Amino acid sequence: MSIGRVQFTHRYEHIISLENLLSAWSEFVIGKKSRKDVQIFQQNLMRNIISLHKDLITKNYKHSEYEAFNISDSKPRNIHKASVRDRLLHHAIYRQLYPFFDKTFISDSYSCRFNKGTQKAIKAFHRYSEKISQNGTRKVWVLKCDVRRFFASIDQSILIDIIDSYISDKDIVWLISQIVKSFYITEGVGLPLGNLTSQLLVNVYMNKCDQFVKHKIKAKYYIRYADDFVILSENKEWLLSILPRIQDFLEEKLKLHLHPNKISITNLALGLDLLGWVHFTDHKVLRTVTKKRMFKNIEISEGKEEVVQSYIGLLSHGNTKKLRNKLIGGLVYTYD
Repeated sequence: MSIGRVQFTHRYEHIISLENLLSAWSEFVIGKKSRKDVQIFQQNLMRNIISLHKDLITKNYKHSEYEAFNISDSKPRNIHKASVRDRLLHHAIYRQLYPFFDKTFISDSYSCRFNKGTQKAIKAFHRYSEKISQNGTRKVWVLKCDVRRFFASIDQSILIDIIDSYISDKDIVWLISQIVKSFYITEGVGLPLGNLTSQLLVNVYMNKCDQFVKHKIKAKYYIRYADDFVILSENKEWLLSILPRIQDFLEEKLKLHLHPNKISITNLALGLDLLGWVHFTDHKVLRTVTKKRMFKNIEISEGKEEVVQSYIGLLSHGNTKKLRNKLIGGLVYTYD
């Protein structure tokens, strides 16, 4: 346990309390009441919650097996879905731990955080680029990196050690360990994409990198969104010099590796592909792949107004007047 580090003060008994479990259920069930597994659990809700509570008190709790399935959004992903009982516990833990850990994160970490998200990350990116370029009078260089197989590469022992350094109640550490160790790609490595707790834990894990880049590398203009991060500078040589230090830190301290084909140092005037948009010094346009996906989804929905309106909202964040006019006018629902 680190001396002087801020500590999580809630006790294990508070996290596993019936009150917290019931509050977690009321949050978890939002938008899920029509799902069969949720309905089955709810038929005997109090009995199921009391059973979970007793298993947690006696430490007889065991995480159940996951249901695996594939989805394809921006890229194919393998999702692992836990049982309703386990997902309820994930919510109970998350609602207590998130407010604490969120305060330890840097402001420019934008994934899976309240009041953050892609649009705020993009706004920060353009705010920094405008500051560096000084109204277009200076070049803006961007180092962009991607952590290879991010969730699948999280070292569970390192993660639990980080958690342990913040949480003095060893029963809470034990409970988190039960969830972390309930899944692995190879023994002791990996987190499931489907768990709510995973969203928080990967940020706890990568916060070590964020703090290193901000306070040791002293990168003033650094933004991270999940496994992607960028550093902006007017000095290309400085970006080249810090890259090996960041790679070494990730490999030695976190056992993570940057994707060798997704490392770049780009003159922003030539365009940078980031978070679904191609960014330039003074504007951004929708990435071609994102554009194709947008028209495909509109076509699948047969032009449903709510789908079209959601994309019009997305397009309003960039230089997309022609595209918005097409959607507003209902002229195009396929993409060539």
